[in-house]
Amino acid sequence: MNNLHRLCLLLSLSLLLISVQSAELVPESESRTAYAVFDENNEEFVIVNHEPPRDKYVAGAKFTNSINQTGWANFEVWTNGNFPDTMQSKAAGFLEGYLTHELIYFSYLNTLQDYCQGRDGYCSKLRTFLSTNTKWVNKMYKKLRGKSPFWHQVGLFYEQMEGMATGWEKAAVNTGHSMGSYGFLWFNIFGDMEEFEQMFAPQQLNKDWRINKIGRRHMVASCSALIKVLPETSDIYTSHVTWNGYESMIRILKKYSLEVHQTADEDSALIPGHSMSFSSYPGLLYSGDDFTVISSGLVSMETTIGNNNEELFKYIKPTGQILEGVRSMVANRLASTGKEWTDVFGRHNSGTYNNQWMIVDYKLFKPGKPLRDGLFWVLEQLPTLIESRDMTDVLRSKSFWPSYNSPYFPTIFNLSGTPALVEKYGDWFTYDKTPRALIFNRDQSKVNDMDSMIKMMRYNDYRNDPLSRCDKCDPKYSGENAISARNDLNPANGTYPFHALSHRSHGATDCKVTSHQLMSSLDFIAVGGPTYDSLPAFRWSESDFTNLSHIGHPDLWKFQPVQTKWTL
Repeated sequence: MNNLHRLCLLLSLSLLLISVQSAELVPESESRTAYAVFDENNEEFVIVNHEPPRDKYVAGAKFTNSINQTGWANFEVWTNGNFPDTMQSKAAGFLEGYLTHELIYFSYLNTLQDYCQGRDGYCSKLRTFLSTNTKWVNKMYKKLRGKSPFWHQVGLFYEQMEGMATGWEKAAVNTGHSMGSYGFLWFNIFGDMEEFEQMFAPQQLNKDWRINKIGRRHMVASCSALIKVLPETSDIYTSHVTWNGYESMIRILKKYSLEVHQTADEDSALIPGHSMSFSSYPGLLYSGDDFTVISSGLVSMETTIGNNNEELFKYIKPTGQILEGVRSMVANRLASTGKEWTDVFGRHNSGTYNNQWMIVDYKLFKPGKPLRDGLFWVLEQLPTLIESRDMTDVLRSKSFWPSYNSPYFPTIFNLSGTPALVEKYGDWFTYDKTPRALIFNRDQSKVNDMDSMIKMMRYNDYRNDPLSRCDKCDPKYSGENAISARNDLNPANGTYPFHALSHRSHGATDCKVTSHQLMSSLDFIAVGGPTYDSLPAFRWSESDFTNLSHIGHPDLWKFQPVQTKWTL
């Protein structure tokens, strides 16, 4: 920012501050738009509730809490490229922390509040790891961001998180809410926690301990995904279904539009992924599901493959590595192609939150034309190893790519320890014979429009579908064995060969789909809550999970699909 700009800002700030109103909770289903102006005298951001002149505000945002109406809240933030990248990132985080304050607090109460209760030893080890890792990351990006696009974007991620904490605390002055000793980094490592729990508390994994309430769990499937080429290559649909604990169902559809540069040099080009929309959670700076539609023309998504090889945990270190969510957001910002995405994501691999990533490059898709090389890349990750490949040929030959928490690449499959699970439990842990693989293979040909795609992804007929059968279960089926799981419907007094198939507050908690036309405007269609296509809708008051915190949730989860509609 030049001196003349600073002077103009200071001269006008006193007038703008007259319109500043104190923090107010946003009434449900009502929208609020706010702007962040930087007060240089006090070196802090100030909330302004009407639109200032373009050159006066660093960022603007709109928030709508419509969870009881649609199953989703909506948050959109945009920044002003006339200001430095660091200031833009902090302002974007500040507005999100401030405007979504209440939902962040609800999510904390439902998923994180008691995470360390009775687990002091585990959490002490985790805090030490995170502290050491954060110090190393801060050192590296301050040293290298001036010339490295990768490290500049890492730095901006942490600065956006810093801004989010500041905005949340500003709102907390009026609400009195507190999240104790948990910082926003805890929200942003919910996937990495799967490995941390196995590393730092292996003796407790076999006890009655709700491992990682805000994320995944060892040996438990999480997420289904499908990429489907329509007949005559008229379109490609990219879809993702999150599987998670029902406590996590406070969800936000987000769009970030940040006018930041590839390096700290403001003369460098804007990042390819300057704008992106995604399904997410309160307090997260990335999707976490993951499902992201990006201005570069890419769509990135994943399903978790996990790591059951304990020998690999020794390679997870607090220095030299960057946690998964940070790397995924940096790749989303910097990459213009699927190959670039995999290259960026593979840097400083942490070996935590191990997933099968799928990257679709819609720039290479032309309706009615043959699929071009590079359109579809797949990456799988474990500690010490990342394998990626252009898999467009599979879409050409089969017209679809399914994903369901099983590694595809043989090297990853074998190194992950999955063969031992196959030997112990059978086909459920294989790549090609697990129930969802068989269901996708049988039913994907029925997809010919958006309605049939959503029906495919919300499918669960576990009592009647022979592919959902579980011979070692009593009764002989499981709501886990479907594209959209409903484990709450499994009998609590049933018997199951392993935990994933049992009665629990876990299942598919959403569905997202985009298409060639939708993604051109960074839009997608989303459905909130567990599937009810051929099943009763989930209702907290009729479940046996009412002792689980679900503050801020609607009682009945029965919502129709909604299409995103962004301000910008």
